[in-house]
Amino acid sequence: MDQHYEAIEQAFPELESIENSDFRDTVREAWAIAMADNAITEIEAVPWFPPVQRSLNLPDERLVPHIRDVTQGALALVESLKKRRSVTLSVDTVIAGALLHDVSKLYEFDGMEATTVGTLLGHPYYGVSVIAAAGLPVELAHIVLSHTHRTNIEPATLEATIVRQADAVAAAAIRAQADTDGNTT
Repeated sequence: MDQHYEAIEQAFPELESIENSDFRDTVREAWAIAMADNAITEIEAVPWFPPVQRSLNLPDERLVPHIRDVTQGALALVESLKKRRSVTLSVDTVIAGALLHDVSKLYEFDGMEATTVGTLLGHPYYGVSVIAAAGLPVELAHIVLSHTHRTNIEPATLEATIVRQADAVAAAAIRAQADTDGNTT
């Protein structure tokens, strides 16, 4: 899996923002596990969300830019809240959750086609097993499960709420881009 580390670090420079080095390494390990399990050598080539991409006629939309948008949006929310509110939250958990929220997509899709994991489990349930395999805390599994309305899990922590909101905005931006570009079908 070491061969994946360089690609992961290049794809997600926000990893370096995680202060706890053990936590950072384990987040990197989760991505390496997902890449190895699915024989993915080019993380940058993984599509964002094939069913929505087809409906919006956006075949070239990719997962890495989406995850980076979510991570940067989540960090902006954290900074804003810290300036104006007396909140207690783990910035490392927000960054890790944002970076990992869609790790299950590597299992759900083979290129633009759904896999058995994608068909039977859907988004984002399989990500919990990746979180567990990497030895990450349950708080991250919660973020993965609660980051989308496609599950019945509502965010129970401020960190999970931040990631969910950042993901919703990043996905809305992709949809808005399709509308602006006239790509809707």
